[in-house]
Amino acid sequence: MKIDLANLPVEGQHFEGKLPPEIFDLQESDIISVSSLKYSLFTQRFDSELLLTGSLQATFELTCMRSLHPFKQTIAMPSVALSIELGNEGVIDPAPQIREEILLELPTNPRCENGDSPENCEIDPKYLAVDKPTDDGVEPAPAPEKPNPWGALDAFDSQD
Repeated sequence: MKIDLANLPVEGQHFEGKLPPEIFDLQESDIISVSSLKYSLFTQRFDSELLLTGSLQATFELTCMRSLHPFKQTIAMPSVALSIELGNEGVIDPAPQIREEILLELPTNPRCENGDSPENCEIDPKYLAVDKPTDDGVEPAPAPEKPNPWGALDAFDSQD
């Protein structure tokens, strides 16, 4: 999405379209963008500021923090307002600001019960320590050896 300030009408202009999922740049993340970023924005210039108002929407695949299962959640922002300071540029690309608005709306602790298709969000009992059956086939972690508080002094006696 490019906005040419020289051709932007004084009364503003409506922009609608999609930005590719790659705009989110989530390669090294547990979050996967599964749809394009859809935008419908009215753009108007006010002195040294560009104001964009409208709606944004994108769908992501997240991992539930409780059940560790993947699920899809759509982030929809029906009334968003973005302000971009204008410099000496003639063409503005608001994609980074739009990207940031959507990413800030992603849940910090995603739960599958809040997804597009809500699921029962229960912790897998094999991860619980309380009331855990002893015949589950999981070996307990080995206990570390207790340090000998006299070990350092014993080393002096053996050096004679």
